[in-house]
Parts: sequence; structure tokens; C-alpha cells
Amino acid sequence: MNPNKISIISSVLNGDRFIESCILNVIQQNCLWLEHIIIDGGSTDKTIEIIKKYALNYPHIHWVSEQDNGQSDAMNKGIRLARGDIIGFLNVDDFYEPDVINKIVKLLEKLPVPSLIVGNCNIRTADGKIIRVNRPSRLSVVDLLVIDGEQFPLNPSAYFYHKVLHEKIGHYRVDLEYHMDIDFLLRAVQKAHVHYINEILGNYRWIGGAKTYELNKRGELAHGFKTLISDYRKRLSIPRKICVYMRLSAKRLRKTKKN
Repeated sequence: MNPNKISIISSVLNGDRFIESCILNVIQQNCLWLEHIIIDGGSTDKTIEIIKKYALNYPHIHWVSEQDNGQSDAMNKGIRLARGDIIGFLNVDDFYEPDVINKIVKLLEKLPVPSLIVGNCNIRTADGKIIRVNRPSRLSVVDLLVIDGEQFPLNPSAYFYHKVLHEKIGHYRVDLEYHMDIDFLLRAVQKAHVHYINEILGNYRWIGGAKTYELNKRGELAHGFKTLISDYRKRLSIPRKICVYMRLSAKRLRKTKKN
């Protein structure tokens, strides 16, 4: 068996507030077939010091620290370094539920290649309180282009996929600073065997001061999402485009009747 059956990739820049809990969360998964790749963008706080401390004692941790061209570039570096058949991304301020990794490895070993598994995700406050649960059960490209943004898979701690999927759809777009994950999912569901499991896999901390939190406050997150969705709708095949616009019309009609 591949000793690195699954590669968990974490990108970080000046993340000493959460990097230790991220490393420990992966360690506590107790997965024998795992590597944790940490891509640091040149941190000037205590991030590298913390990474080095754990890397000395845990050989499954591999890390690099150098300047990059943003989060997508860091994620792509991690993919190129990954030796696992399965890819997962864990942002340093997020965390997995217990024993998720072993469960995912067993599931993906039995599924056709390439497959994408998507589960549920707790959305939490900084102090750990659950705000709501993201349950992205509708995952066809037509579904994703019709449903509201909050029904989208909101965080990579709750989805995993075979690495070879990147051979079919390419890597994360470096020109997208904020919605690279949305773009990836829209491409992925068109090429992968998609499987939704109705279980909590990950936890997403919605923290004041974080990039997505501040963008959302300014309305930039929603604007960028709508722009990307609109672009994908225009590029659909004619049958899919008709399906999307029929469902959008029905959705608007229901909303009008409700009001």
C-alpha cells in the first residue's frame, strides 16, 4: 500500500494563532497512510518555528517556506508535492471531525477514479459555537449554477478527491484570489464521479478579521461569486443552459408567489 495514501495540504502565511491546532488535528486523525504538506508563504511570526517543532517529531509532515503568488499558487505547489492518491485541503483555522481521514481513504479506495466526495460542514464562530451546518447535497453542475451560494460546499475540510482529477481539469486558478475553490468545484463536478455523504466531515471557523469574513462584510464575496456563476452559465452547453434558465425562472416565479 502507498504509505502516503492521502495528502492533506495546508497553506499558511503568518498563521501562528492556528497552525499548531491544525497540525495536531491532522495528527489526531491517527491515519497511517497520510502525509501533511504545509506550504508557508514566508511567515514572519512564529508559524515556521511551530512547524519545525512538529516536523522534527512527525515524519508525515513535509513543509516548504517561500514567497508565492497567493493562495492558489500555494495550493498548486502542495498538489505538485503530494505523493498521495487522494487530496484534501485543510485551512489552518479549520479542523476535521475525529477519524474522518481513515473513513475517506476507505471510501475513495472503493470508488471509481476520479471521484469527489463531499460531506457536511459545521460553520462555527471563533469561540466554537455552531452557527449552522452546510449540507451541500445537490452537486450537479446545473444544481450548483442554480442554488444559492450558501448551499454550495463552503469549505474544503468537507470534501476530498482523487489527485488524478487534476489531470482532467487542471489546477487551481492563480488569477482568482478568492473564489478558486468555487471555480474548482464547478469544473470538478463535470468530470468526477461525485458522491455526497450526509455526515459532518469538517469545521469551518467564521472569524472576524479573516480574509473571507472581511470580504463578505464589504459585499465583495457575494459579488465575486455571482460574477463567476454568471460566467459559467454562459459557457454551458445549450441543453444545460436551457435547463439552468428554466429552473431559475421557476425559482423566481415561486419567490414572486411567496411574496
